[in-house]
Amino acid sequence: MKKVLIAVFIASLSLAHLSNVNANPAQKAAIAGELAEHPRIATAVADLEDAIAYMENAPHDFGGHKAAAIAACHKAINQLRKAMAYRAKKDANQ
Repeated sequence: MKKVLIAVFIASLSLAHLSNVNANPAQKAAIAGELAEHPRIATAVADLEDAIAYMENAPHDFGGHKAAAIAACHKAINQLRKAMAYRAKKDANQ
């Protein structure tokens, strides 16, 4: 039960960050539902968003890798959300 509550909480946090996704509200809700079904992916998205915020606020450039690392994190988040959108679409069509 505890794991389910944690997954739902993480998914709700991820739903708040879905504003960057090009989807209507129903699609965003479906993606959030998929994130609840896949808590490791939801955690990865939250961790990547946290890493981005940390790097953006860091006073140094991580040896010249800061911008590329931030861009890679954004790309990873985008791909994870697309994966969840795909699962949501597949589940809706079953």
